[in-house]
Amino acid sequence: MQSYLYPALSIAFSLFVACASVFLISGVYLYFFKLDRTNAVMKHPYLQHQPFHRYPRSLQMGMLLDYFFRLAFPNSQFSLIGHANRQLAHVDPKAVPTDVKWPLLGLWGGCWVGLAAMIAVWILLALGASAPA
Repeated sequence: MQSYLYPALSIAFSLFVACASVFLISGVYLYFFKLDRTNAVMKHPYLQHQPFHRYPRSLQMGMLLDYFFRLAFPNSQFSLIGHANRQLAHVDPKAVPTDVKWPLLGLWGGCWVGLAAMIAVWILLALGASAPA
């Protein structure tokens, strides 16, 4: 088991760093260049009440998460994903342009896959710390 631990740790950590990089690059690009276009294309129902920039960051990120769920899981009706799909039922994921899709999918995809990679790194570190020398 010990001989597989270090290569697995190396792979999990590399995946975590790659996901963090994708998350940061997509997030910066989305925030500085594509946020207005994304909101114009996706038209979240909350935007009928006030502009995007007037909401707190937590709600802004929640709206972006709703956009991700609609694009990544368009047919699911389970829990938060289903709620996002019901709120954004007017959006056809196939009709959304690629320049709007990729920053959203990179931002949240990198976040979720990176979270799984981080948990794998923690588990592998715990296994390595408890392994006999």
